[in-house]
Amino acid sequence: MLKPVGNKIQHYFKLHPIMLFLICLSFGTAILIILTVHEGRFRMMPSYGNFNENVVSYPFSNFRNLVMVAGHSVYKSSSCEKVDKEDAWYLESYQKHPGQAATFIKHIQNGVEITANDDKALLLFSGGETRKNAGPRSEAQSYWVAAESKGWFGKQDEVKGRALTEEHARDSFENLLFSVCRFRELTGTYPRNITVVGYDFKEERFVHLHRSAIGFPESRFLYLGTPSTQNARESALKGEALVRSQFQEDPYGCSGILRRKKLGRDPFHRSIPYPNGCPEIEGLFRYCGTAPYPGSLPWAQ
Repeated sequence: MLKPVGNKIQHYFKLHPIMLFLICLSFGTAILIILTVHEGRFRMMPSYGNFNENVVSYPFSNFRNLVMVAGHSVYKSSSCEKVDKEDAWYLESYQKHPGQAATFIKHIQNGVEITANDDKALLLFSGGETRKNAGPRSEAQSYWVAAESKGWFGKQDEVKGRALTEEHARDSFENLLFSVCRFRELTGTYPRNITVVGYDFKEERFVHLHRSAIGFPESRFLYLGTPSTQNARESALKGEALVRSQFQEDPYGCSGILRRKKLGRDPFHRSIPYPNGCPEIEGLFRYCGTAPYPGSLPWAQ
């Protein structure tokens, strides 16, 4: 039955070749239109892998100064009322001292108060998912939750709306560099001034090593340090001297023991989104050397 029908169709098109040409042309045009529409829709889809330079506005474009609080632990309790308790935080052996949790809260409070006193400041809690046994919770989110549980120390109206997180840093250098990039993502510009909040014994590391590594002007960089617990003071100073010497040899933390330490603080293999969001300093992110980064930097201009 199909063969006679096919013969009739073939005979028809032999008698009418122009009709055959028009049908094929119409079919091809229809396919072309469909492919063009599909490609247009695909191009209109947002790209989450690359930074979008066509962003018209930024959610925090009015802010010019960065206040960064470096995280030191992950909050593991299901209750928000235990932030003052050591057993509510995941502590390494060297951190297990009475009053340790209070030092975290002091950093958070200082960050909140500094931000409250500066209408142009954006507060970032920085720190990734660094503790496997604490689960996929970041240090940054832990500090934000702690601030929330404390009612933002009476500054909720002034600060909560401009307190955010940077959730990928695995060491102190990344705390600084990643927060600068996060600031750029949120504001569209790089910070005019930077204030870092942390332990007082880390001041030299941040001010003289990390700040120098990213080439940020010392006159616009402030470090506010608070003491560790008294029981941990001696061991903290010894440990800091060792880490500082490691960063002196490897300022960008991209090789040797500092690199291995970072890999150990990434138990969930999180993909780091930077330098998407701060394309102007992509070279700084890629740089690995003992000499200062030789490229141009936005804040040096």
